[in-house]
Amino acid sequence: MEKLHSLDNLFLMEVKDLYNAEKQITKALPKAAKKASSPELKSAIEEHLQQTEGHVNRLEEVFRILGESAKGRPCAAMKGILEEASEVMSQKAEPAVLDAAIIGAAQKVEHYEIASYGTVVEWAKQMGREDIVRLLGQTLGEEEKTDQKLTELAKNKINAMAMG
Repeated sequence: MEKLHSLDNLFLMEVKDLYNAEKQITKALPKAAKKASSPELKSAIEEHLQQTEGHVNRLEEVFRILGESAKGRPCAAMKGILEEASEVMSQKAEPAVLDAAIIGAAQKVEHYEIASYGTVVEWAKQMGREDIVRLLGQTLGEEEKTDQKLTELAKNKINAMAMG
């Protein structure tokens, strides 16, 4: 296990964690899109997959800025969240109920990402790395918008349909 001796070191560890989390998400999103019955939900998931690929690219840019190779460290939290999502999506369910479950699972992913990106953005500010703040802040903003979009979709359509 790596010794944490500075904020720089802790920051790099968290960026590696996020890199692995984003890679896991890129594998999970196509499965969720396939299970979704709502065209709006399917579209939102597909759009987020494209954004997630951009998030991976931004993290790779952060590694380049830091002079490090783009290498993740296993993100157990994301693995658990995605395993739970997979379990929920494997249930026999009415299409609208499954869509509501997919939104719930997706928001768990988003909230984890919002917390993680919020943390590394603040650490990058402390470190005086405005170049990194700009990159990761852009990703944080996209994660927040995706969460808002999922909330609106759930409130305005999916949850009511799931009620029957």
